[in-house]
Amino acid sequence: MPVTVLFLCTGNSARSQMAEAFLKHIGGDRFDVASAGSQPAARVHPMTEAVMEEINIPLSGAYPKHMSQFLAGHWDFVITVCDKARDACPTFPGDTQSIHWGFDDPAAAEGTEEERLRVFRHVRDEILSRIRLFAATFSATKPARAR
Repeated sequence: MPVTVLFLCTGNSARSQMAEAFLKHIGGDRFDVASAGSQPAARVHPMTEAVMEEINIPLSGAYPKHMSQFLAGHWDFVITVCDKARDACPTFPGDTQSIHWGFDDPAAAEGTEEERLRVFRHVRDEILSRIRLFAATFSATKPARAR
């Protein structure tokens, strides 16, 4: 059975979308992955889409979702990627492990378009590093935690 992972942030328009896309890309069928927000934005941030396309991981069809639609599901891991989401994170039933990875909010970056893109790229690369480490802890032969 795949390891189930839910990434949460506030708007579900940048950090959690990147994390979801990376784990799907790197982990393949070893993971069942979703992302959501406590206050979902109207759409995925255009700079999120741009910096992910730069590394050939398009966010085709991605859209912000509210975390309430995932409360009934079973999650092995719920990973918050911003402090506000950690504070708003509900309790999930069962043996869900809660993890917090605090990343700066690239959508809050100010400056020129290039300066803001630089922030999005930096956060993207930080998330990718964390996802690589997380995915590496689950070998292709290691079963998911007992349910």
